[in-house]
Amino acid sequence: MTTKDKTTDNGIRHRICAITLIMAMAAIMPYVASAMEPVKWNQRYQNYIDKYSDLAVYQMLKHNIPASITMAQGLLESAAGESTLARKGNNHFGIKCHDWTGPSMKKDDDAIGECFRVYKSPYDSYEDHSKFLERPRYRRLFSLRRTDYAGWARGLKACGYATNPRYADLLIDIIRCYNLHALDNAKTYDIAKVRGTGGKVDEVPRKFVAHNTTTTEHVVRMNNRNYYVFARKGDTFKTIGKEFGLSYRKLAKINERDKQTVLDDWDIVYLEKKRTRADKEFKNRPHIVCEGESMYTIAQKYGIRLKSLYKKNRMSPDYQLRVGDRIRVY
Repeated sequence: MTTKDKTTDNGIRHRICAITLIMAMAAIMPYVASAMEPVKWNQRYQNYIDKYSDLAVYQMLKHNIPASITMAQGLLESAAGESTLARKGNNHFGIKCHDWTGPSMKKDDDAIGECFRVYKSPYDSYEDHSKFLERPRYRRLFSLRRTDYAGWARGLKACGYATNPRYADLLIDIIRCYNLHALDNAKTYDIAKVRGTGGKVDEVPRKFVAHNTTTTEHVVRMNNRNYYVFARKGDTFKTIGKEFGLSYRKLAKINERDKQTVLDDWDIVYLEKKRTRADKEFKNRPHIVCEGESMYTIAQKYGIRLKSLYKKNRMSPDYQLRVGDRIRVY
């Protein structure tokens, strides 16, 4: 190779290196910029909060996910409702298809033409987001206090919810900028606003308003057209029955447990007789068994009688579940 050729070759290499460096800088600039620029209040974000904060509180009371986290993720992932996914697919949280069997749409993200879930309404998106976070991958987050929004934000990033290295910091900045942490102490919501997002939400019947106000009240939630509460460690059917003026023997029978059972944190306790099948949305969506699940915990998750679940799947009570089994729930 002549001296001229070597000079030319070196010049090409320098240009390639320069282009590579420019491309690398362009890729990290959004993160650098966001690290340097604090989140600033803007009306578009506030309008989104005004529209969906009651839905975030409703989801918190139903699924025990901080409303501040749900709200901040909705703002960030949907660009305050103006992203393509939110506008065309009612997808406010950027949730990809994974094992989704419903309608979907393609959009470039980490890769070209990735599959994203499409929902009928914003309510369905918020509800699916809550259920998505109830997967085993995020289970450890539920050991955090509901008011620990910073712990939840960092936990979501650590569990792999997003690839942005500053995801947790962005959520925390949004929560603090808009005082969203105040939502985490809410005990009520505007049912009309929740219904306005597409949700068919019923008010809690008066018979399930706590009778014994000297105890710490459990929040009544709804699943599969039935009402339930999450137990706290040390609860019994007797203490919960006393709170709601219900027979503890009847509560134990409804939940297919011994009446003397000492309950644990997050045990589901239904207040009325469970149904024979899950909600219609699970008609063609079997439950995929995860590690640690049993037929009983699956029955409680969907509000189904255990006997009906066995019958629906043509299984005997001594069947040993395996991770990955597909369980019909509708």
